[in-house]
Amino acid sequence: MAQRHLDPTDPTAAAGPPPVPAGGDALADYLRAQATEFLRALRLHRESGAGAHGNGAHPSGAHPSGAGALDRGRGRGPAPAPDGPVDAARALRRAARRLSGTLHTFQPLLDAEWAEAMRPELAWLSGTLALEHAYASRLDRLLQALHRLSGSAAFPAQQQAGRAAPARAAATADPAPVTPLAPSVTRPSPADRGNLTVGAAKAGALLDRQLTLARTRAHSTALQALGSSRFHAVADKVALLASEVPLKDTAAAAADLRPLAAAARDRLTDAVAALPLVTAGNPYNAQALVHGLSPDPAPHPQDAQWHQVRLLLRLHRYALEVLAGTDAEDADGADGTTDVRLLAAGEALDRHRDASEAAAAAAQAARTPRIAPATAYALGVLHADQRHEVEAARYAFQHSWRKEPIRL
Repeated sequence: MAQRHLDPTDPTAAAGPPPVPAGGDALADYLRAQATEFLRALRLHRESGAGAHGNGAHPSGAHPSGAGALDRGRGRGPAPAPDGPVDAARALRRAARRLSGTLHTFQPLLDAEWAEAMRPELAWLSGTLALEHAYASRLDRLLQALHRLSGSAAFPAQQQAGRAAPARAAATADPAPVTPLAPSVTRPSPADRGNLTVGAAKAGALLDRQLTLARTRAHSTALQALGSSRFHAVADKVALLASEVPLKDTAAAAADLRPLAAAARDRLTDAVAALPLVTAGNPYNAQALVHGLSPDPAPHPQDAQWHQVRLLLRLHRYALEVLAGTDAEDADGADGTTDVRLLAAGEALDRHRDASEAAAAAAQAARTPRIAPATAYALGVLHADQRHEVEAARYAFQHSWRKEPIRL
């Protein structure tokens, strides 16, 4: 299909044709559906005790032990079997994010005091549950990059499994064979680490210690959050939301949602227009690396704008879900109302966030006192590699955003 380049400041280029009209009743239905998903995930967590559905995963996404393995590849690895258990933490995070984002976009139609009190609590919950997975994913991303930069054959076991999986699937009648994908969150074995240089191996060990400690603390924080009175208060409010949505007044039930959804789209369009897309239009952006040797441990000054665009894009997608009546399970899929360009842009911004946070972790590790020069050098190379990944993600976003919206 031919692609037409559009001005990213054009509001029509941000979302394509408007979705089907929807009123306040559609908003209430969507909020009730998300509240029901939240309560279902919470019930599954409580029924499974220390794990989600008895699969050994804690509802925060972790193994019952503090340093246990997280649900590897969540959102990136193979999808679970259709009739398999749903990860409780992931479902809680999805529902909490969508509830919080929808309350933010359509707050004028809701009880103002209730929405203002509810939205930050949902954001706190989703952010707390996401921390442990973020640390684990960051560590494995950096370890993979170390192997790639060292020229070693990382993850040979998974490469062999990838060649043998089709034969296994054909020989067995498994209704849901696991397709090996990119090992985004799988640690190399000790034998693989032996292929690294001394500096890279020590850098990997240092990152492992620091990020595993942070991950363990995030696990403890999630445990405390899920057992706190604050969480129970949020769950009680969500339970009430599942039965009754506090609309502002009776007129809100018949209100048109499209102006508020268009406002969310316009905020996204304005934020994209403010991005340095001309610079990001080049595969290599040397200007973005000028702060690489700065002693300031603060995040890179260019990253904040891109992170904000990622959040606004998510709010825009949630608003489209409300208008289209899309539930949480179909929101990330390719249903009849999904704009493929928005999905590609969201994936690019997710990669941007992951790479920028990984680069910051490598820089933080390099500031560790009394490390060997070879270790510091390996961490510096790793930092530069992740910053180049950041630029590649920005280029991919710019490339996808300027294309004509495609609807399946």
